[in-house]
Amino acid sequence: VPLIAISAGTIGAITGYGMQFLVHAVALPINVGGRPLNSWPAFVPVTFELGVLFTALALFFGLLILNGHPEPYHPLFNVAEFARASRDRFFLSIEVRDSRFHVDSTRSFLHELGAREVNDVRA
Repeated sequence: VPLIAISAGTIGAITGYGMQFLVHAVALPINVGGRPLNSWPAFVPVTFELGVLFTALALFFGLLILNGHPEPYHPLFNVAEFARASRDRFFLSIEVRDSRFHVDSTRSFLHELGAREVNDVRA
């Protein structure tokens, strides 16, 4: 993530400075008051803002991709009670990846805690 941020910020800053340099020093060189065409202090605000913009966009889309979002389908969506999770219930999902996981003991533990319903979801 830091590599994405520094890369995007650098590319954004170079893009901002380059665009201004091309417009003011190459494409439309207008000498105003004897000032240099490549006046870097005047280019700082846009350079900074494009660096921040590129960093924010790259991190937003980069984190979406790295975290696997958006996920348009998940096997939990097939459980009928899942629709009530955002209205008047909450939904707990326990994924079976641990070798010490036992279905029966987990099911009985959840019922002891007061679970109204326990469903098995197959991927």
